[in-house]
Amino acid sequence: MIPTLQKLEQIHRRPLFDLIHESRRVHLEFWNKNEVQLCTLLSVKTGGCSEDCGYCSQSSRYDTGLERENLMTVDEVLPIAQMAKANGSTRFCMGAAWKGVRKGDKKFGEMLRTVREVSRLGLEVCVTLGQLGDEEAQELKKAGLTAYNHNIDTSPEHYSQIVTTHTFEDRLNTIGSVQRAGISVCCGGIIGMGESIRDRLRMLEVLCNFDPAPESVPINCLMPMPGTPLADAPPVDVFELVRLVATARIVLPKAKIRLSAGRTRLSREGQAMCFFAGANSIFYGEKLLTAGNPGVDEDRELLKDLGLEAQAPYSDQPEPAFSL
Repeated sequence: MIPTLQKLEQIHRRPLFDLIHESRRVHLEFWNKNEVQLCTLLSVKTGGCSEDCGYCSQSSRYDTGLERENLMTVDEVLPIAQMAKANGSTRFCMGAAWKGVRKGDKKFGEMLRTVREVSRLGLEVCVTLGQLGDEEAQELKKAGLTAYNHNIDTSPEHYSQIVTTHTFEDRLNTIGSVQRAGISVCCGGIIGMGESIRDRLRMLEVLCNFDPAPESVPINCLMPMPGTPLADAPPVDVFELVRLVATARIVLPKAKIRLSAGRTRLSREGQAMCFFAGANSIFYGEKLLTAGNPGVDEDRELLKDLGLEAQAPYSDQPEPAFSL
């Protein structure tokens, strides 16, 4: 049964240890191995985005000091993907600072070629390219794409406080196109943007109503970027993050719950609590698009100390694609 907002509130406000005990029980029922999925994220086109997302240093509307870079070529991306695989990552995620893509565009054709070549390496391939429609999603599927990331960021009610250049419904339309193409959905949000607890749970309620449910749910803690409207936002309390991770695990038991941006602000103990509460995926590597991330050696040491191993590739991964 899909949980209502009222049910989510009941789960979330339980005493912390009771909440974690339940989330751990659910986690072990569906994910009974001591594994964490390692994902590498690469910005393949940085800066110059026309959108006004209040958290993003890549928006051309804000003076963040970020230099605009052109779309990386296949030959530039492949060595980085190969290194990510050698370091233990099983999913390679590529992000481009675009409002969206359209079939027939040169830049979209280049991304399709890159997806095909990365898929040949045996990696899961995920991209985030902004808005797209049914035709674009079908092309990505043919190229061998495993998953499409398109976060809803926050609740429908809080969304207009964060972004005004596209609507919450636009986000859902893109996700619908991805699902119709048979591509796995990677969709989560960001906390620490001035939202209420109710907003966070409304975000989860929306995710729970996806059909099918998202395969991967990134939970980001805001990394305040100088020059953006949210530059002075205070850090998220670690227990608030643990509560959200635990609640997400209970209501989305089959999803990979990914600790995403903000891990540089978490202690080893805080991250361990999140893993115990149900997180089982991280971005692995020293950079997340334009934000910092714990180093590879640091993460390896943490996972070793916790007795956690790298998760095997997604079982529904498409066959490696071949050039058309």
